Amino acid sequence: MAQSSEAHARMSWDRYGHLKPELGLAEAAFGRICPFAPSARNEDQIAESLYAGALNRDSLIGRFQAAYVGHVDEGDFRTSGSSGGMASWMAVELLRRCVVDGIAHVRPADPRKDGRFFRYAISRNEAEIRSGACSRYYPVDLSEVLQTIRHTPGRYAVVGIPCFIKAVNLLIAEDAVIRQRIVCTLGLFCGHMKSARFVDSMAWQAGVNPSAVRAIDYRVKTPGRPASWYRARLELVDGNRREKDWWDLVDGDWGAGFFQNPACNYCDDVVAETADIAFGDAWIEPYSSDARGTNVVVVRKPELDGILREAAISNRIRLAPVDAQFVRQTQAAGLRHRREGLAYRLQWKPPSIPISKRVGKSAAHLGARRKLVYRARYLIARESQLTFALAKNIHLPGLYLWWAKAAVSLYQALAYSRGAAGRLFDMLEKICGRG
Repeated sequence: MAQSSEAHARMSWDRYGHLKPELGLAEAAFGRICPFAPSARNEDQIAESLYAGALNRDSLIGRFQAAYVGHVDEGDFRTSGSSGGMASWMAVELLRRCVVDGIAHVRPADPRKDGRFFRYAISRNEAEIRSGACSRYYPVDLSEVLQTIRHTPGRYAVVGIPCFIKAVNLLIAEDAVIRQRIVCTLGLFCGHMKSARFVDSMAWQAGVNPSAVRAIDYRVKTPGRPASWYRARLELVDGNRREKDWWDLVDGDWGAGFFQNPACNYCDDVVAETADIAFGDAWIEPYSSDARGTNVVVVRKPELDGILREAAISNRIRLAPVDAQFVRQTQAAGLRHRREGLAYRLQWKPPSIPISKRVGKSAAHLGARRKLVYRARYLIARESQLTFALAKNIHLPGLYLWWAKAAVSLYQALAYSRGAAGRLFDMLEKICGRG
């Protein structure tokens, strides 16, 4: 959560492994800088003020100067990252060109000292930046690093998921010091934020106590396998490792929404529409089958587009221009969940506080089965956290694992027609029709 100069907010863990603010912040100020506050400017309004001259505009991708698909050829950025290496490469390039003095991004932390596996930090050299490569499906917050930026003169870039970048831009509009010092934002496409309990669940399923985990890599690349076949690696305090494919995890189906932060149910931005440049995975063939990983890049600042073009000409990176439709296809599932799914959630399960989103509230075009899929995701996101908390409190991991296996089986029957239940849903759908 961002902080303004008017007051301070401290983040603390709740019982479900999410970070929440302990407000010492005036309500009006909080409403202006919280990315989910109904009174805050939305992504379209922020982007209009930042990228009015952008060449392209799309209802799902936002304003942008250019879009590309590709990867880094220079060094081992690609092999050491979870995708094509473009986000880490751009962060390093900004330092090399003296565009910024530091990069605020997520780096590994020692859970025995910090009480968490990852936290935001400021990197000032290539080695520090590259220590933060790879995906981090773990709760983090900006509070401490923004205070560092406030108290340490210099020019900074901030790397973050869509809601974080939106919060930074809202804060920039409120705070003259932050506005002077944050000169660039790098966005990361986002499906949703997991709670810290996802690590604990992985440990249970790997046969170890969560307290024995020292570090985690959520996406280990395996030669000969598509980059989309996620494999997690747990580093243990005794020096041993445990690895497990995501599809062998009872809660490894990303779309089902296990341990999802509740706020993610009401987010409508997948591609970081308020970031100067944003990076995601090219989840479309032939790129999704490439074990080395490939990025899709959406650039909104002409200066950053110039950096990309120069590097491509010198063969340091390899990029091919694409259009908005291509970007949409690479993120089709996420965009569908954040737009038509959000429209249905606003109708079926409106939040307890008023919110303003960029989608209509009509879901009349959705069939009954699709509505059930969105309901199942919502319930799995909520109940996974409640059930895990109960299992942890009574020291009975099997309770959660049994529940999760049953929940994902029902979800996959609905969403993918898997198993006998899936065939039953198919038959009922044919008999009853989409309604």
